[in-house]
Amino acid sequence: MGGVDKGLQLLRGKPLAQWAIERLAPQVDELLVNCNQNLDAYARFGRRLVPDEVGGFAGPLAGLQAGLKAAAHPLVATVPCDSPFLPLDLISRLSESLKSHDLAVARTGDQAHPVFSLVRQDVLPNLEAFLRSGGRKIDAWYASLRTIEVSFDDEPDAFRNINTLEELGRA
Repeated sequence: MGGVDKGLQLLRGKPLAQWAIERLAPQVDELLVNCNQNLDAYARFGRRLVPDEVGGFAGPLAGLQAGLKAAAHPLVATVPCDSPFLPLDLISRLSESLKSHDLAVARTGDQAHPVFSLVRQDVLPNLEAFLRSGGRKIDAWYASLRTIEVSFDDEPDAFRNINTLEELGRA
Protein backbone atom coordinates (compact mmCIF):
# COMPACT_ATOMS: atom_id res chain seq x y z
CA MET A 1 0.00 0.00 0.00
CA GLY A 2 2.81 2.36 -0.77
CA GLY A 3 4.37 2.33 2.67
CA VAL A 4 1.23 3.15 4.67
CA ASP A 5 0.18 1.00 7.62
CA LYS A 6 -2.40 -1.40 6.16
CA GLY A 7 -4.05 -2.14 9.49
CA LEU A 8 -4.99 1.51 9.94
CA GLN A 9 -6.49 2.03 6.48
CA LEU A 10 -10.25 2.61 6.60
CA LEU A 11 -12.76 0.19 5.14
CA ARG A 12 -16.35 1.38 5.45
CA GLY A 13 -15.29 3.81 8.19
CA LYS A 14 -13.28 1.36 10.33
CA PRO A 15 -9.57 0.49 10.26
CA LEU A 16 -8.82 -2.89 8.69
CA ALA A 17 -7.31 -4.12 11.96
CA GLN A 18 -10.56 -3.32 13.78
CA TRP A 19 -12.50 -5.53 11.36
CA ALA A 20 -10.15 -8.43 12.12
CA ILE A 21 -10.29 -7.80 15.87
CA GLU A 22 -14.09 -7.68 15.91
CA ARG A 23 -14.37 -10.95 13.98
CA LEU A 24 -11.68 -12.78 15.96
CA ALA A 25 -12.41 -11.54 19.51
CA PRO A 26 -15.56 -13.67 20.08
CA GLN A 27 -13.60 -16.76 19.03
CA VAL A 28 -10.69 -16.50 21.48
CA ASP A 29 -10.04 -16.05 25.21
CA GLU A 30 -7.22 -13.54 24.72
CA LEU A 31 -6.49 -11.25 21.79
CA LEU A 32 -3.04 -9.75 21.27
CA VAL A 33 -2.12 -7.30 18.53
CA ASN A 34 1.31 -7.65 16.94
CA CYS A 35 2.48 -4.29 15.65
CA ASN A 36 5.78 -2.51 15.23
CA GLN A 37 4.76 1.04 14.36
CA ASN A 38 1.96 3.47 15.14
CA LEU A 39 1.64 1.97 18.60
CA ASP A 40 -0.56 4.80 19.86
CA ALA A 41 -3.06 4.20 17.07
CA TYR A 42 -3.14 0.45 17.72
CA ALA A 43 -3.47 1.00 21.47
CA ARG A 44 -6.88 2.58 20.77
CA PHE A 45 -8.21 -0.90 19.99
CA GLY A 46 -7.90 -1.68 23.70
CA ARG A 47 -5.81 -4.83 23.25
CA ARG A 48 -2.37 -5.75 24.51
CA LEU A 49 0.29 -4.86 21.94
CA VAL A 50 3.20 -7.22 21.30
CA PRO A 51 5.92 -5.92 18.99
CA ASP A 52 8.39 -8.18 17.20
CA GLU A 53 11.56 -9.12 19.06
CA VAL A 54 13.32 -9.87 15.78
CA GLY A 55 14.45 -6.60 14.20
CA GLY A 56 14.02 -5.37 10.67
CA PHE A 57 10.34 -6.18 10.10
CA ALA A 58 11.11 -9.88 9.67
CA GLY A 59 7.59 -10.79 8.60
CA PRO A 60 4.76 -12.93 9.92
CA LEU A 61 6.97 -15.45 11.70
CA ALA A 62 8.47 -12.71 13.87
CA GLY A 63 4.93 -11.68 14.80
CA LEU A 64 4.02 -15.28 15.57
CA GLN A 65 7.08 -15.60 17.79
CA ALA A 66 6.06 -12.48 19.72
CA GLY A 67 2.52 -13.80 20.09
CA LEU A 68 3.63 -17.26 21.23
CA LYS A 69 5.89 -15.72 23.87
CA ALA A 70 3.22 -13.34 25.15
CA ALA A 71 0.20 -15.65 25.05
CA ALA A 72 -1.28 -16.99 28.27
CA HIS A 73 -2.79 -20.02 26.56
CA PRO A 74 -1.36 -23.22 25.01
CA LEU A 75 -2.91 -22.49 21.60
CA VAL A 76 -2.35 -19.31 19.61
CA ALA A 77 -4.40 -18.26 16.60
CA THR A 78 -3.03 -15.95 13.94
CA VAL A 79 -4.81 -13.74 11.43
CA PRO A 80 -3.52 -10.81 9.38
CA CYS A 81 -4.87 -7.30 9.74
CA ASP A 82 -5.52 -6.98 6.00
CA SER A 83 -8.24 -9.65 5.80
CA PRO A 84 -11.39 -8.10 7.24
CA PHE A 85 -13.77 -10.92 6.28
CA LEU A 86 -12.26 -13.85 8.17
CA PRO A 87 -14.67 -16.65 9.09
CA LEU A 88 -16.66 -16.30 12.28
CA ASP A 89 -15.96 -19.98 13.01
CA LEU A 90 -12.27 -19.95 12.02
CA ILE A 91 -10.91 -21.00 15.40
CA SER A 92 -13.46 -23.71 16.12
CA ARG A 93 -12.85 -25.33 12.73
CA LEU A 94 -9.07 -25.16 13.05
CA SER A 95 -9.28 -26.49 16.62
CA GLU A 96 -11.44 -29.46 15.59
CA SER A 97 -8.71 -30.57 13.18
CA LEU A 98 -5.65 -29.77 15.27
CA LYS A 99 -5.69 -32.98 17.36
CA SER A 100 -2.09 -34.31 17.44
CA HIS A 101 -0.73 -31.75 14.98
CA ASP A 102 1.51 -28.82 15.83
CA LEU A 103 -0.55 -26.40 13.80
CA ALA A 104 -3.68 -26.17 11.68
CA VAL A 105 -3.75 -23.90 8.65
CA ALA A 106 -6.76 -22.65 6.67
CA ARG A 107 -6.97 -23.72 3.04
CA THR A 108 -9.30 -22.96 0.11
CA GLY A 109 -9.05 -25.15 -2.96
CA ASP A 110 -5.37 -25.98 -3.34
CA GLN A 111 -4.25 -22.71 -1.70
CA ALA A 112 -3.04 -22.78 1.91
CA HIS A 113 -3.40 -19.56 3.89
CA PRO A 114 -0.58 -19.95 6.45
CA VAL A 115 -1.18 -16.68 8.27
CA PHE A 116 -4.63 -17.99 9.25
CA SER A 117 -3.59 -20.67 11.68
CA LEU A 118 -3.91 -22.25 15.09
CA VAL A 119 -0.52 -23.07 16.60
CA ARG A 120 0.58 -24.95 19.70
CA GLN A 121 2.60 -22.71 21.97
CA ASP A 122 5.15 -25.47 22.54
CA VAL A 123 6.51 -25.03 18.99
CA LEU A 124 8.13 -21.78 20.15
CA PRO A 125 11.66 -23.24 20.58
CA ASN A 126 11.49 -24.67 17.05
CA LEU A 127 10.35 -21.32 15.65
CA GLU A 128 13.03 -19.40 17.54
CA ALA A 129 15.75 -21.72 16.19
CA PHE A 130 14.37 -21.25 12.66
CA LEU A 131 14.42 -17.45 13.03
CA ARG A 132 17.94 -17.48 14.52
CA SER A 133 19.14 -19.45 11.48
CA GLY A 134 17.84 -16.66 9.24
CA GLY A 135 14.65 -18.43 8.19
CA ARG A 136 11.74 -16.17 7.27
CA LYS A 137 9.51 -18.22 4.94
CA ILE A 138 6.42 -19.58 6.65
CA ASP A 139 6.09 -22.65 4.44
CA ALA A 140 9.73 -23.62 5.06
CA TRP A 141 9.13 -23.47 8.81
CA TYR A 142 5.82 -25.35 8.61
CA ALA A 143 7.56 -28.14 6.70
CA SER A 144 9.44 -29.06 9.88
CA LEU A 145 6.21 -29.50 11.88
CA ARG A 146 3.15 -31.73 11.98
CA THR A 147 0.78 -29.52 10.01
CA ILE A 148 -2.78 -30.06 8.88
CA GLU A 149 -4.61 -27.95 6.33
CA VAL A 150 -8.29 -27.34 7.04
CA SER A 151 -10.68 -26.76 4.17
CA PHE A 152 -12.69 -23.57 4.07
CA ASP A 153 -13.92 -24.09 0.51
CA ASP A 154 -17.36 -22.95 1.68
CA GLU A 155 -15.90 -19.48 2.44
CA PRO A 156 -13.28 -18.76 -0.25
CA ASP A 157 -13.63 -14.97 -0.02
CA ALA A 158 -13.03 -14.96 3.74
CA PHE A 159 -9.28 -15.12 3.18
CA ARG A 160 -9.09 -12.36 0.62
CA ASN A 161 -6.53 -9.85 1.74
CA ILE A 162 -6.31 -6.21 0.83
CA ASN A 163 -2.85 -5.23 -0.38
CA THR A 164 -3.46 -2.08 -2.43
CA LEU A 165 -5.51 1.06 -2.17
CA GLU A 166 -7.36 -0.11 -5.29
CA GLU A 167 -8.34 -3.39 -3.59
CA LEU A 168 -9.41 -1.39 -0.55
CA GLY A 169 -11.66 0.75 -2.73
CA ARG A 170 -13.26 -2.34 -4.29
CA ALA A 171 -13.90 -3.90 -0.87
